[in-house]
Amino acid sequence: MLNTILVAIDNSELATQVLQVVGQFQLEPTAKVILVHVVTSDMSDFDAAVDRPHAQGKEIAYREVEKLLQSYQQKLPCQSELEIVSGEPAQEILRLANIYKADLIAIGCRGLTGVKRILAGSVSAEVVAEAPCSVLVVRAR
Repeated sequence: MLNTILVAIDNSELATQVLQVVGQFQLEPTAKVILVHVVTSDMSDFDAAVDRPHAQGKEIAYREVEKLLQSYQQKLPCQSELEIVSGEPAQEILRLANIYKADLIAIGCRGLTGVKRILAGSVSAEVVAEAPCSVLVVRAR
C-alpha cells in the first residue's frame, strides 16, 4: 500500500505525463501525495524573492509555479501538499523523500543520451541510485 507518494514535477509537458501515471494508481483516500517543484540553484535569488513581499519578477515566477501545482493538486483523489524549494533537483527530491518518509518517488525522464546527458546530468538517474524508497520513472513520450 502506498501511503506517501512524492511526485517531482516541473512546468513541462512531462509533468502532466507523470501525474497521469500516478493517477492510474488506485490511491486510498488516506494516501498523501506531495507535489514537489525544485527551482534550480542557478536562480539563487529565488528564496530571497519569496521572502520579500514586494519582489516583483521572482515573486511572479513563484506564484505561477504555485498556481500550476495547485491546479494539479485539485485533480488528486487524496490528501496532498505542495513543496516549492530551491537547490539541486536530485538532492532536494531525496531530502524531501526522507523528510516525508515517502513510499514512492514518481519522476519524469526526458530520455537524454550521450553528450546531452553528460552535460545536463540526469536527475532521475541520481534519484534512482540514491532513493530511500522505490522510484517510478516516467519516460517522455
